[in-house]
Amino acid sequence: MNIRQETSHDVEAIETLTYQAFDNHPHHAPGALPTEHLIINRLRKRGALTLSLVAEDESGIIGQITFSPVTIDGQTGGWFGLGPVSVKPERQGEGIGGRLINEGLARLSLQGAQGVVLLGEPEYYGRFGFKVHSGLVYPGAPAKYFLVLPLQAEGAVPVGEVAYDPAFG
Repeated sequence: MNIRQETSHDVEAIETLTYQAFDNHPHHAPGALPTEHLIINRLRKRGALTLSLVAEDESGIIGQITFSPVTIDGQTGGWFGLGPVSVKPERQGEGIGGRLINEGLARLSLQGAQGVVLLGEPEYYGRFGFKVHSGLVYPGAPAKYFLVLPLQAEGAVPVGEVAYDPAFG
């Protein structure tokens, strides 16, 4: 398996993969269609797709991860949102998502990013070091699912309200 930066030739495959990965997702309302692929497209169009990595093997693209800037109390400060992360349904459970997460975090850290936030399952993302930080909040989300990972040793977790790019709206 190879992990690399997305190219313009990957857009359609990423769209299809992301739709399939989130179809009938347990956190969607029953019968709701996935919109995560549309979020990635809007981030790309807005120039807010900081990092988009794909995992591929001989069969093609089997996974993708997205990182985009977030603001804290309306200010930018080197913090990013992780998500969506998608893996082909028939390949889930093989560690592809974990490899994408680790690679993305390593690349952001090397670029000097201060930290990453996400809305996700604490049991899964905790293995990568993500934790709840009471001073950093995402309105409207249950606190136990809003997770934070500082990337720089000297970096403290800021206090405030996180906002994702409007592409998520």
